[in-house]
Amino acid sequence: MAFDKHMLRLDCAAEADRIGDTLRKQLREIRRKGVVLGLSGGIDSSVTAALAVRALGPERVFGICMPEADSDPESLALGRQLADHFGIRTVVEDIAPALAALKCYERRNEAVARVVPGFTPEWKFKLVLPGPEHRGLSFYSVVARSPDGTEVRERLPLDAYLAIVAATNFKQRVRKMVEYHWADRLNHAVAGTPNRLEYDQGFFVKQGDGAADVKPIAHLYKTQVYALAEHLGVPENIRRRPPTTDTYSLPQGQDEFYFSLPYDKLDLCLYGRNHGIAAADIAAAAGLSEEQVQHAYKDIDTKRSTTRYQHLAPLLVEPIAGVG
Repeated sequence: MAFDKHMLRLDCAAEADRIGDTLRKQLREIRRKGVVLGLSGGIDSSVTAALAVRALGPERVFGICMPEADSDPESLALGRQLADHFGIRTVVEDIAPALAALKCYERRNEAVARVVPGFTPEWKFKLVLPGPEHRGLSFYSVVARSPDGTEVRERLPLDAYLAIVAATNFKQRVRKMVEYHWADRLNHAVAGTPNRLEYDQGFFVKQGDGAADVKPIAHLYKTQVYALAEHLGVPENIRRRPPTTDTYSLPQGQDEFYFSLPYDKLDLCLYGRNHGIAAADIAAAAGLSEEQVQHAYKDIDTKRSTTRYQHLAPLLVEPIAGVG
């Protein structure tokens, strides 16, 4: 199959109608009045909110901004701006006290300190993967910056990496707990906000940001989400904001934490992998070498395999009659 770069082009008006029709039908099926969602100031939650407002009206959409100690202040500002722009009722729930009570920060800092000499809670840090030029076995490193600006990078042993991720995952799970509190209170459904890249590649926390009743944009490539954002009138400064994890205390893009390439290039690679398109054809369209695309194809397959657990429902000994 030959690749045409227009294959990812979206009829935004028709797609917004289709998603809206589906969302209304889904809410009728599960007997919920509207949707609740977390507003992060990012493109995915903003488009999901805009689609929900278009389908249901702003009075049936409820937004929650959930900052914590490591959040970029811009995230809260943009989340509020988005809510004001579309007329969505919104609350701010500071989850830092809950995370501190769960020892999220303490557990995480202890793990970082085992790897970075002299590390204290006053330091800032993030986790990173090797860049797209790397061709060997991928591994995580911690990049830490002291209060005086000294920056160090240390490779993470598996036990420290797992300890940091396990502690950090409290953030997504506490946020989801807050979302379901408001959903129960309002008789609403929880709307998840993953795009296709995140959903396909397991870039979510099980029973955290992976938990939701509806996921309106999980079938859309990230570039399609950006196209919908413009069509729906999402504010330009939100559309210009680079994708970020907003999880660690140092600024971090999604590509350096989880994905092997920037989203626009990885979209093409994922499409190519899904449709059996030769690496050479995708390379020409994406401005990559054939070797880079082949590496991306391998990484896509690996992430699908290693994150399959993320998508699984609870495993039973036998099916339960009348359930599901």
